[in-house]
Amino acid sequence: MKPVIYIPGDSGALALGADKVAAAISAELKERGIEAKIVRNGSRGAYFVEPMVEVGTDAGRVAYGPVRPSQVRSLFDAGFLTGGAHDLSLGDPEKIPFFARQTRLTFARCGIIDPFSLEDYERHGGLAGLRKAAAMAPLEIVTEVTESGLRGRGGAGFPTGIKWKTVLDTDDVRKYIVCNADEGDSGTFADRMIMEGDPFVLIEGMAIAGLATGATKGFLYTRSEYPHAIAAMRRAVEIARRAKILGPDVMGSGRAFDMEVREGAGAYVCGEETALLDSLEGKRGMVRAKPPLPAHKGLFGKPTVINNVISLASVPIILDKGAAYYKDFGMGRSRGTIPIQIAGNIRYPGLFETAFGLTLGEIVDDIGGGTATGRPVKAVQVGGPLGAYFPRDLFDTPFDYEAFAAKDGLIGHAGITVFDDSADMLKQARFAMEFCAIESCGKCTPCRIGSTRGVEVLDKLAAGIAPDTQIELVTDLCNTMKFGSLCALGGFTPYPVMSALTHFPEDFRPAPMREAAE
Repeated sequence: MKPVIYIPGDSGALALGADKVAAAISAELKERGIEAKIVRNGSRGAYFVEPMVEVGTDAGRVAYGPVRPSQVRSLFDAGFLTGGAHDLSLGDPEKIPFFARQTRLTFARCGIIDPFSLEDYERHGGLAGLRKAAAMAPLEIVTEVTESGLRGRGGAGFPTGIKWKTVLDTDDVRKYIVCNADEGDSGTFADRMIMEGDPFVLIEGMAIAGLATGATKGFLYTRSEYPHAIAAMRRAVEIARRAKILGPDVMGSGRAFDMEVREGAGAYVCGEETALLDSLEGKRGMVRAKPPLPAHKGLFGKPTVINNVISLASVPIILDKGAAYYKDFGMGRSRGTIPIQIAGNIRYPGLFETAFGLTLGEIVDDIGGGTATGRPVKAVQVGGPLGAYFPRDLFDTPFDYEAFAAKDGLIGHAGITVFDDSADMLKQARFAMEFCAIESCGKCTPCRIGSTRGVEVLDKLAAGIAPDTQIELVTDLCNTMKFGSLCALGGFTPYPVMSALTHFPEDFRPAPMREAAE
């Protein structure tokens, strides 16, 4: 039997040299006259050991990493094809502490299977949820998703079942499912990992959503900066269509659902659902006023479900295992698991899927291992560039939608970015305003003008010009943006600005005052 070697083809692993490692392994196999099968799987998400090469042995899979091309020959000399000992040996990947502590439901197959093998996908539990859904009435599917407690994993935390029920209850003959894969938050990569490492789970989730609501057409909208994810999804859609998972008769249900992948131009505001719809329709991506809600009048004026990648990818296990199984994980109104993306100045960056409830301190200090520089953690931004900065005083906050909201923060897409004590929080606040000014669609005044004025005011503050006046002005601007903006871009920009000002006031003093305080 040929040895099977798993080498990630995930973008994160590619950035760390996975293609060069794959080429070196292929060359070494040829030189030694060894026949082996190479599978370009997704990444398991521990980017501090990528590229992580795995080998299937009689005793199970054995991992080695991080592997560099120059180390490949020594791996062969050590007998790594049969799990031989080497300085890079990591043993059973499931027992690596970073993975052993996780609760993987949505990402159960990511990094394990061949992303483009339906047989591999089914062997690891794939399509079980869609098969059950195909035998259920639409309302039964919606009820199961509602009772699971699944909420939007894109950041809003809106109950998924309510969206689906609203679209199901409309009597329009044409409905749509739109997957928001416009993953633009800094430090986030969960959507990309699913699309590149387990694309069929997303297709399955979208098909279930179609059967549940009566929608017959789906669109996956992602950003142009994700070429590998786009190629992976398009390839997977073709495979699924040939296997009749998509098409006029989904899994023999007698109901139709098909989908296609659309590529956006990279505008951050197109992560907002109505701007995304405008972009899909070929227009400039600008936020629409609500009502009407997309569930009533969405894509091309038709009832539309818009869900994030992780929301839809979580649906198959809910249909397979049942609502009660999924709901058993988590805390409060935050049920199930959440893929936390740990990035920034951190020792162990990567994706960590777990049930809601871990504290921020456990995530940063225990799982993430503290800062990569070894300096003290100063701040952690949770929720992307519009998320609040949390100081160590708030590290006892559990990862839960309501718990973060109570501390004037937000979970967002569950990306966390860590900063050590060298970070200047005034500069970070200015960055938030500048980011908003650049990415604003320009439709509403509080966002378009408020962010530009915010940059000017913070620049004056940095220059030491009437600091008390500038702080009063920026506070007033934030209040106007928070309550007057049309969408979350302008509405959430005050979170990083005001949290930086509230928790790190010393960074907003003029330079001489800072030195005196130190």
